[in-house]
Amino acid sequence: MRLSVILITHNEAARLRAVLEAVAWADEIVVVDSGSTDGTPDIARAFTDKVLVTADWPGFGVQKNRALDLATGDWVLSLDADERVTPALAQEIRATLAEPRADVYALPRLSYFLGRPMRHGGWWPDEVPRLFRRGRARFSDDLVHERLVFDGRAISLREPLLHDTMPTLDDALTKMDRYARAGALRKHQQGGRASVASAFAHGLWTFLRCYVFKAGFLDGPEGFVLAVTNAQGSYYRYLRLWLLGREPRSPQRQP
Repeated sequence: MRLSVILITHNEAARLRAVLEAVAWADEIVVVDSGSTDGTPDIARAFTDKVLVTADWPGFGVQKNRALDLATGDWVLSLDADERVTPALAQEIRATLAEPRADVYALPRLSYFLGRPMRHGGWWPDEVPRLFRRGRARFSDDLVHERLVFDGRAISLREPLLHDTMPTLDDALTKMDRYARAGALRKHQQGGRASVASAFAHGLWTFLRCYVFKAGFLDGPEGFVLAVTNAQGSYYRYLRLWLLGREPRSPQRQP
């Protein structure tokens, strides 16, 4: 069974090498880059000759499907540039593909925030379908928060996929703002509406769910900062949605 690893990238030179070294055992690596300016494609070419640089950014779902369309393996493992396969997970994947029992497998993802593994706040276990038989699944065309679309159910693996999502506060704030913009635009295109009051309510509920009801307080100071950051993201997403709804705007324009 041949395995293709697919990634999409943009200015990931600082961590891409470690990500690719961890999956160098795969039969094929496919990287689709959206116009990086920091040498990311050159790093990728040291591991694979299948590197496509695109001039546009159509969103996460479409870009991942572009990478998927370039894959030729029997199986596909989709990774993000801030995720790393451990040796134990690599061994489990190889053993699974030697005797597959399903077309899709979910990987438990252990996410790090400000350098700390987050085991509460709704972040663990975060099972993400990422390993699948080629031709049996594709990504949704969502601009952000894309999902793998497939029939049936996914079987969960045991070993975690490491996810260094926001190593610094600047990373957290930048990602929060980017996701808030994209999420507001998607909801606006779907006919969604919001108000200042609803934006506040969503932000407050997000904090309470993450920090209190999902026990984020057990993750120490980082758990509190994460809950506040998530609440900010929710608040700004609906605030931007409110602003988008105040006057007609082009679907491509972000607030």
